Amino acid sequence: MDIKGTEVVSFFVCPRQLWFSSHQINMEEHSELVKIGKIVDEESYLRKRKKIYIEPIQLDLIDSQNKIIGEIKKSRKIEKAHRFQLLYYLFLLKIKGLGNFTGELLYPISKKKIKIILTPWKEKELLKILKEIEKVKRLPLPPLLKRRPYCK
Repeated sequence: MDIKGTEVVSFFVCPRQLWFSSHQINMEEHSELVKIGKIVDEESYLRKRKKIYIEPIQLDLIDSQNKIIGEIKKSRKIEKAHRFQLLYYLFLLKIKGLGNFTGELLYPISKKKIKIILTPWKEKELLKILKEIEKVKRLPLPPLLKRRPYCK
């Protein structure tokens, strides 16, 4: 499975963006919102182990002793996308034989923490979404633009 975590988020936010990024066309490199998100990520939870690469994903935080991974986010506005990104990470760790982890969505600005558990039902739903992501990535042209606040 060659799906990045950002592609899971893009699927929910803007499938057109998913297509572009999967074809190495990056339209967000100058986005102020993306820059702010990176600063929040870099400046939060400084005492914890950060940025663990497990191909094809990058984990923000990992507590291997307690089997918890954390994903740092700027805002809860696209929480559903964040949930599925973290579920995808939990799923990948499981299928790679690294154990059953739980997840935490961390919103340092609002000081919120949301626990995420990969249940059989959520895994089944995730697998459907991953198939849809693969379909979008294989399209010959990007999907038509659907007007959404995050899809410009």
